[in-house]
Amino acid sequence: MAELAVLYDRIRPDERLLFAALDELGIPYDKVYTPQLKVFFDAAGQAQVPWKVAIERCVSQSRGHAVTRALEAFGVKVVNPAHVTELCGDKLATNARLHAAGVPTPRTGVAFDGEAALQLCEEIGYPVVLKPTVGSWGRMVSRLNDRDAAEAVIEHKEVLGGPQHGIFYVQELINKPGRDIRAFVIGGVCIGAIYRTSAHWITNTARGAIASNCPVTPDIAHLSVKAAAAVQGQIVAIDLMEDPERGLLVIEVNHTMEFKNSVGTTGVNIPKLMGEYAIGLL
Repeated sequence: MAELAVLYDRIRPDERLLFAALDELGIPYDKVYTPQLKVFFDAAGQAQVPWKVAIERCVSQSRGHAVTRALEAFGVKVVNPAHVTELCGDKLATNARLHAAGVPTPRTGVAFDGEAALQLCEEIGYPVVLKPTVGSWGRMVSRLNDRDAAEAVIEHKEVLGGPQHGIFYVQELINKPGRDIRAFVIGGVCIGAIYRTSAHWITNTARGAIASNCPVTPDIAHLSVKAAAAVQGQIVAIDLMEDPERGLLVIEVNHTMEFKNSVGTTGVNIPKLMGEYAIGLL
C-alpha cells in the first residue's frame, strides 16, 4: 500500500480529475472505497492503516467525517481534518466561526421555535432565505417573500419534526447581480475563482447556473483566505456574494469542494494543486 490515500464513496468527474492529476504527478496512492473500509482500534489493527496522508472526497458528509475521525486516531493527516468537516458541514457553526473571525456575512439569525422564527424573519426584513443548517446543492433552501410564505414553510417544518427541522436558520436575501462567486483556497492561497450566473435566485451549478472565470481581485483573495483560515480549512471553496452597498460577503465554506466546472473555466489545474498540497504533507 501507498502512503497517500484518496477516500471516496462515489467516483464523480471531480474524483476522476483528481486521480488523473495524481497519476500525472507520479506519486503512488491508494483509491479507498470507504463503504468497504474497516478500521480496528487495537494494536493488531494498526497495520491496516498504512497511510500517512489522505484526501477525503466522500459525498456523504457523515461517512466522510466518521472515516476522518477514525484515521486521525492513527495519526493520518486527513485533508480536510475532522474539525473542519464539523464546522463547514453545519451552516450555523460556519457562520458563528466566521462572525468570531470578523468575516463579513449576510445578516443571519437562528431560532429554535416556529413563533420565534417568524419574529426573526420580521426583524431581518422580508424577503428572507430559510436554509437547513446541513445540506448542499441549494436543496431545501426557501425564499420567503412575506409573512404568509414564512408561516407556510415554518409550519411544514414543525409538522415534519426531526432535530434539523427544529432549527430555523434565516438570512437576509442579498440583491446580488444574478450571480455569486466561488473561490478556491489551497494551503492558504486563493488559486482561482468562478462566477456562477443564473436567472434563478439560487446561483448554484448543481441547479443549472453557468460557470465563467472570475478574476481573483485582492479583495476576493483576502476575504477567501480569511474565511478559510477562520475554519482552518486546508483545501476549501468559499462562496461569496456581491452586495451593492457592503461589497463582498461570505455565504459558505465548502470542505469537500467540487471543481469539475472550474478547471477549464479558470485555466487552473485545481486537482493537480490539491495533489501537490497532499504530497507536501507526506
